[in-house]
Amino acid sequence: MTAALACKAVRGSGHHRSQAPLGGPYQFTPSPDRVTGILLHRFFSESPLTSDQACLVGVEAHHLLHVLRLGVGDGVILFDGEGAEFRARVEVAGRQKVELTIEQRIETDRELPFALTLGVALPKGDRQRWLVEKVTELGVSRIVPLHCERSVVQASRRPSQRLQRAVIEACKQCGRNCLTEIAPSQDFLEWAGRALPGTLRLFAHPEASQRIQELLSRELPAEVEIAIGPEGGFSPKEFAAARYAGWHPVNLGPRWLRVETAAVAAVSAVALGGV
Repeated sequence: MTAALACKAVRGSGHHRSQAPLGGPYQFTPSPDRVTGILLHRFFSESPLTSDQACLVGVEAHHLLHVLRLGVGDGVILFDGEGAEFRARVEVAGRQKVELTIEQRIETDRELPFALTLGVALPKGDRQRWLVEKVTELGVSRIVPLHCERSVVQASRRPSQRLQRAVIEACKQCGRNCLTEIAPSQDFLEWAGRALPGTLRLFAHPEASQRIQELLSRELPAEVEIAIGPEGGFSPKEFAAARYAGWHPVNLGPRWLRVETAAVAAVSAVALGGV
């Protein structure tokens, strides 16, 4: 089972499993009944965590060894994107490799109660990374880079390693154990025209009269999709196609927003309105 499917299964289980303390697992003292209040650092394992042994290499090993300067005996939290997290302890600390023993599997669900997809005409430069980080922290399940008529940036077909790394860093920081998927880029008209019964589909438009909160006040759907166009907005052709396909135009306020600001505003409204 892929990480995306595993995390979708967690969301669809109908209940939340045991919750870790706010902010994540804590470092335990030798007495298991006492908590020191020190948060354990989180690390991502590229290999599935299926046994009582784990190994970190590359960026994650460098962060543990040379940035945080952790060593043998130190406790950490590992996750592999499949939905769970693991309390582990460093056993061997080499120069470029860390070997750990897994002590406990923790079933902690920090996902939204519905799947949330963001289709977005990505902005330029570092603003892309900032956007990806923030919507990942807010719980977006999937990001679809969009080609629009007024796009300034033509997203590459395959997601860059830089953006995939931004997802991992955001999940490490916010405590999510499911990685946001960055899908291959798509043409907006093709993506918006798909038939998806039962999915609430919203696109930001300055002339819309409805607010997101009004649509969420009804029965919460199993899936929500949000579309954010380029800073020049969706073209009349794109607007008409989206309306024909059943998308709801929503208003994000009277001010003109940058792409990344609009994306965070819309995702926040949906995420916080649905929990």
